[in-house]
Amino acid sequence: VYSWMCISVCLSVYLSLSISTRNAGVQQLIPIHHMEAHALTARMIDRIDFPFLVLLVSGGHCLLAVARDIDDFLLLGSSLDSAPGEAYDKTARELNLYKLPQFQGMSGGQAIELIAENGDPTAFPLIHVMSNRASCNFSFSGVKISARRQILEEYKRLGLPEDAVLPNLADICAWFQYNVVYHLGRRLQRAFVFAENQELIGDSKTLVVSGGVASNAYIRSNLQHICASYDYRLVCPPQKLCTDNGIMIAWNGMEKILSGRNYFQNADSLDVQARAPLGVDISKDVSNCSIKPPKLRLLGH
Repeated sequence: VYSWMCISVCLSVYLSLSISTRNAGVQQLIPIHHMEAHALTARMIDRIDFPFLVLLVSGGHCLLAVARDIDDFLLLGSSLDSAPGEAYDKTARELNLYKLPQFQGMSGGQAIELIAENGDPTAFPLIHVMSNRASCNFSFSGVKISARRQILEEYKRLGLPEDAVLPNLADICAWFQYNVVYHLGRRLQRAFVFAENQELIGDSKTLVVSGGVASNAYIRSNLQHICASYDYRLVCPPQKLCTDNGIMIAWNGMEKILSGRNYFQNADSLDVQARAPLGVDISKDVSNCSIKPPKLRLLGH
């Protein structure tokens, strides 16, 4: 209901504005930042007041930020290379999951999540990525490369060709997922401490997790576990809203309209950027604090 309502309102305003400006030959649009739209999607289905922490995890992005208003963000950290969704998909290809008929039509992330349900996340050593950097930045290339190395070792140990399907798929998938969440969790712990020390979040401590990878139930449950340790409320949009870009863009337009501020710009002078920065980057401030969070234990470990 909310989704269709926001789309209808945005379209109505857009059409009204188009008609009123047609004679003047001016077409006006509301510019939308893709990552800002991801961050605010949860406000469509839940009461979330500013400021709040947001973790965006998708196939193309991974970042941690403080959302202070509709268009006011402080960037605590982002991926220096690959995104978590890409790491999932490439690891699924390394495991030849596309050869299994039950996973036809699924993304690599969905396939790994299903297989991992019956695996042991501690079957192999923990991957340590950027463990000597006290930042909120991510490196999923490190996780991806370590996973590939472990998979190749398993092919060699079992004497199987690299185009075969390993018999211990469940353990490898569970171990890979565990390491992805561990990498996310360590940065999240640091963000919680930094936000509290700098008084960036008020009494209503909320973490919004959004993006396509946020639909992963294993990731959600462990992030809920971490949030509980820091007295944070976790809010995740429904899975549909994690992957539907049309709805989230429309909702962001509606929020801007309802704010009463003038966000309209002339279409012919609009500056479109392929990868526009999100807010003010204070990631170096986080690193300079040298925060060492306590040992992290995930569910099932």
